[in-house]
Formats: sequence, structure tokens, C-alpha cells
Amino acid sequence: MKYSGAILASIALNLLLCGYVAMNMGGSNGLKSTIRAGKNTYHHQIRSALPLRRVTRVHGAYSSHSAAGAAYPMKILIVQNKGGGHGEIGYHLATRLANDGHDVTILGDPATKKESFPFSRYGDLRAQGVTVSYGDPCDPSTFSGMGSFDAVFDNIAKSKDTCKVVADLAKSWGVQNFGYVSSAGMYKPGYVFPMSEKLPVKETAGQKEVENYLNEIGLPWTSFRPQYIYGPLTNKRDYLDYFFDRVVRGRPVPVAGSGQQLVTLTHANDVAGMMAGIIGAGTKPHRQVYNCATDELITVDALIELCAKISGVSTPQIVHYDPKKVKLDKKAFPFRDSHFFVAPNKAKEDFGYKCEHDLVKELKAYYEGYKAIGKDQKEMSFPIDDQILNQVPMYAY
Repeated sequence: MKYSGAILASIALNLLLCGYVAMNMGGSNGLKSTIRAGKNTYHHQIRSALPLRRVTRVHGAYSSHSAAGAAYPMKILIVQNKGGGHGEIGYHLATRLANDGHDVTILGDPATKKESFPFSRYGDLRAQGVTVSYGDPCDPSTFSGMGSFDAVFDNIAKSKDTCKVVADLAKSWGVQNFGYVSSAGMYKPGYVFPMSEKLPVKETAGQKEVENYLNEIGLPWTSFRPQYIYGPLTNKRDYLDYFFDRVVRGRPVPVAGSGQQLVTLTHANDVAGMMAGIIGAGTKPHRQVYNCATDELITVDALIELCAKISGVSTPQIVHYDPKKVKLDKKAFPFRDSHFFVAPNKAKEDFGYKCEHDLVKELKAYYEGYKAIGKDQKEMSFPIDDQILNQVPMYAY
């Protein structure tokens, strides 16, 4: 298929802005991206790549021992939040560490809804020998009787006040690693992609406050900045359910921006894999920040078409709108209206991190989970969508 000069120029501009060699014209690998021009639809293959070199995808079991070097069995504490996008990470992290032979304790927020995912699956962890308990991590008495730990992963703190008790205890224990789950959302808006760990961040971000405190007290800290997490046990389903909710009901899918903005969607287990990778990796990850993401890129429009194909819808109705011109009561679209993605290059180089989960395969499993909880049959209203569609005259709904 031939591409017009305008289409090729658009593709080249996108790729130059991203700083990525992301296109593979032909072949069966890669993710389909759709570029719409008038009545024509042009398909090309996008293959995510490291700058100036091709990515090799590696599948299979990940071991922090084999990937990062030998590590004797350690006593490890995971401080877990009550939900959100990070809720599933602790489950997978505890599973990985227990499988690697470590003595793992996961401390959950006392406000956790234990009947919801992933916490309803904590029986799996207990079966693997993981100690599961609940308590306020900001109360020192919570930790009495636990003894000391060799490593700590903080998956709850959002400010110095919420990290201080655990961090101070970790310092007194002389931990070998202190992993902290931060966020890639703290980067200041910019135009260089993928966003690297060296880019400026919002100094007012609570996660930055945590990183500063960990550094101040001299912990061997490592900060992980994940972005757009999904998984079968998540209880924050916005990123993918936004599309499935609409395509399975034959609804138009409002998209802020052109739909050609590139994103990464990262499986929570891959985030956990990166975190587990610092155990046994020596001092290399100490006092370092790592972006957590898959090495696959996809445009928003291509993601919608993929969700539609998986759910048996041949042609989804995609409606693009300019968020600056549409007045809304609140934001509804789960992504940004421009490119926004990070890459795991640094973690790959420093301690051999490998992405294991393929988006296309995982989306099929995710959709089965979507149906299993009855979301495809649930009655839903879309008032924000209606506001958007009523302001885009040719798509009035």
C-alpha cells in the first residue's frame, strides 16, 4: 500500500517527536496503528523500539535471582495500599518474591476492601507462605513483634508524612533495598519522548517529597515510576473499561485529541517484575529512579480498534474532539490528548529487566474478566459522552 506525502510526513513528525524508531513497514509483528485521512484508512505496523535499535521481546518466567544475580533468601516487607492502579502490584510482587524463596510479609491498609480484587485473592499468597496482615503503616506500634527486615517495598506512601515511619524503621533495620512505588505522572509536561528519568518533575508532587526524604536519611532507595497500569486483578479499570464499555454497547467512543497519540499500557505483573529485579542486583539500583513501562507502543485509535476486535465489534465509532473547545462538567477520557509515555531502557541496562506481557494476548484475557464480572451486561449511562457528542455537531448523538 502506498502512503501519501502528507501521511508520511505526519508519521515522520510523530516519530521524530517521540525520539523513537517505531515503525516497521510490513511483517507480521508489531501493533497496528490507524491513521485516518478523510474517507481513507491507512494501516501501518508500529514496533516499539529503543532509540536506534530494535526491541527484542522476551517471554517466560522472570526471576530476580537469574536476572539480577544471586540473592540469598531475604526477609522482605511489602507495605500495600488499599487499591487504585497500584493495588495489583503488591499481589504480583509478593508472588514473585515468595517464588524466589524469600520470606515475604505484606502489610495491607486497614481500610482495604478484602472482598474485592486483588485482595480477595490473598489466599493465594498465604498458600505460598506469604504472611498477610493489616495495619496502619503510620503507626509505629503496627510493626511491633514483626522483627526486622532485609528489604522493604513501599507501595502506599504519597507524602513524607505517610512514608516516615516505615522509612525510619527501614533505616534502623539496615535494609539492603528500599523500593518505592512513585508515579510517572509527576513529570512536567514536555515534548521529548519517551520521557526519561532525567526530565524535570513537579516539585510539589507528594511522590517527589517521599523520594527526597528517602535520600535525606541515607536509605538504599530505588524509586519506580509506573504509568497506565492494567491487569486481571486490578480494581482501577478506567484505562481499558472506558473503551470496552462503549464498543460492546455500540456507543461512539469520544477521544480527546487526534487519536494518534502514543501511549504504553503496562501489566501490573511487569511492574512487579521490575521491582523484584533489584533484589540481588547489588548497589547499582541504589538511589536511582526507574520508569516502569512495557516496551510496546500503541496509538489510542489502534487501542480502540483492538478492544473492538476482541469484543466482536467490526467497526467502532471513534469521535475525536478538541478538549480545549469542548466544555465538560468533569474529565472523562482516561488518557492525555498528546503523546505521553516512558520507556524501561534504564532498568534493562542496569539490572536486566525484561517485559513479559504482550498487550494483544493480555487484552483477550482482560476482556474475559470484564465479562466474568458482568460489566458487558451492566446498565450504564454516559452523561459526559452526551455532553461531548452534543458539542460535535456532525456526531450529535
